[in-house]
Amino acid sequence: MMGSGGGMRAGRGFMTEEEKANAPKVTGALLKRVFSYLNPYRGQMTLVFVCIIVSALLSTMPSILTGRMIDEGLIAGSLPTLVKLILLSLAVTLGANLIGVGQSYLNTWIAQHISYDMRCQMFRHLQKMSQRFFTSTNQGEIITRMTGDIAGVESVITNTFSSILSNISTLIVAVAAMYQKNWILATIGILVVPLFALPTRRAGRTRWTLTREAQACNDEINGILNETMSVSGQTLVKLFTREDYEYGRYQEASQKMIRLNIRERLAGRWFMVAVSTFASIGPLLLYLVGGILMMRYNASLTVGDITVLVTLLGRMYGPVNQLLNLQVDWMRSMAMFSRIFEYFDMPVEIETPEHPVTPREYTGAVRFEDVDFSYDGSRQILDDISFELKPGRSIAIVGPSGSGKSTLVNLIPRLYDATGGKVLFDGEDVRNLDLTFLRDSIGVVTQDTYLFNGTIRDNLLYAKPDATEEELLNACERANVMDFLQKQEKGLDTVVGNRGLKLSGGEKQRLSIARVLLKDPSLLIFDEATSALDSISESKIQQAINPLIKTRTSILIAHRLSTILEADEILVLKDGKIAERGTHEQLVRSGGVYTELYETQFKPKGLDRI
Repeated sequence: MMGSGGGMRAGRGFMTEEEKANAPKVTGALLKRVFSYLNPYRGQMTLVFVCIIVSALLSTMPSILTGRMIDEGLIAGSLPTLVKLILLSLAVTLGANLIGVGQSYLNTWIAQHISYDMRCQMFRHLQKMSQRFFTSTNQGEIITRMTGDIAGVESVITNTFSSILSNISTLIVAVAAMYQKNWILATIGILVVPLFALPTRRAGRTRWTLTREAQACNDEINGILNETMSVSGQTLVKLFTREDYEYGRYQEASQKMIRLNIRERLAGRWFMVAVSTFASIGPLLLYLVGGILMMRYNASLTVGDITVLVTLLGRMYGPVNQLLNLQVDWMRSMAMFSRIFEYFDMPVEIETPEHPVTPREYTGAVRFEDVDFSYDGSRQILDDISFELKPGRSIAIVGPSGSGKSTLVNLIPRLYDATGGKVLFDGEDVRNLDLTFLRDSIGVVTQDTYLFNGTIRDNLLYAKPDATEEELLNACERANVMDFLQKQEKGLDTVVGNRGLKLSGGEKQRLSIARVLLKDPSLLIFDEATSALDSISESKIQQAINPLIKTRTSILIAHRLSTILEADEILVLKDGKIAERGTHEQLVRSGGVYTELYETQFKPKGLDRI
């Protein structure tokens, strides 16, 4: 059993080529940082170490007692002694197991608390990252760092660290006990151990390779299922009559999986044959040499002593194998920590200054002074943008796709920072303001409305957790939501589904406006709030927006020019610059970019210029 367990571990004790290439450089600074997470739990770690030492000592006792059972009980013919030794062995085994349970509890407790500390630290840090980080980093990678990598740290603490201490302690105690019995047999036993460990590593390498191939084949099968069993995938398969082709792909991948599974199972059987053979060499040698010493040289050895030595040798196989694989486990552990620290070390680009300025008044006024912006320093998105939005007024921003409209408004709440010039809010540079104050003062309704998987009430309260029922209904009334809300059996307690999928686009958008109104910001920004809606939904959204922009400082971004006719001023962006500015009537007659946009949208419908 011990040999088998050691062999299975050896099968996983190899690093992939990618792991070898990305193996981190283990430095003193890295180790110090890793162990800094253990510092708050030094007392518990000390107790774990004590449990490991005591458990190793107690676990060795049954083997020693077995020798005494043979010599003092069975061979000597003393039943009382035999019973006493059996009860003592049982008590020692129970004690070792109970201590093992306590050690496992402490290990798990420490690991859970450290992973909790790291998850909270990671979440807090990521919350501070700029929008640039989330737009340039794969969401799956972020979640993997938050879940998989930190979960791997738990395994490091519960398995790798404790395994090192446990295996070393077991080996030291076993070797000491063997030499206490007979130094000759102890030396032979120790020399035999590598004969078992090294071949099992070689056999395990084959199984590891086959396992990786089987995993790749399994990923291929899952990919086929994901593609063809989704609603969209099945529709495409049926419309192009590719059922036979997809069945052939699935059949071929499944047959490959069968072949790999058979090879892996057979490799496992040959592996077990090798393990059993090499595991038996040590005990057989001890019996042979021990017998020679007893029979030829009248040594002080007893049958019980030889039995103890054989049992202790068997206890060494597992720890030796695990320690041989220690480098791989250690490097994987350090790689996980390095990946986590890589995120922790990412600088926070946008944060509240050390001494934030408080605006003199809260009106939502905005001024851009010679603002430039680029995402990577190579391509200019905004170039020398200057304009002013006075309190209570509204500005519309229009222009072709990619002209920088959304980027421009994202600079106001500091989702990004301008790379040149200044953005002022209520007369103060936004970089000098408290970030919480700034963002609390701005309400944004975007084209891609996001609702949480809860009720309408839950989503509205996200803006103002202490809002009263009257405030909720008032916001719904002003956002033109009441006609929809009154048709719902549960009213505000209607569940909207994941991302609001149970609602139409127009209903979600109006709820988004109601949520922003509950926030009661001094500046309202509507970023393409109606671009993805049908004309009826657009009309209802427009009915909600028009009264707001007459009383609130507002910015509207729109592709559809019909949604911005109420704005006090219109800015036309082209290639990151303000190409034109003025009222709707002025711009239509100018014959420029706005005129072209207007005629593209309205002339085909036979409408005259306004």
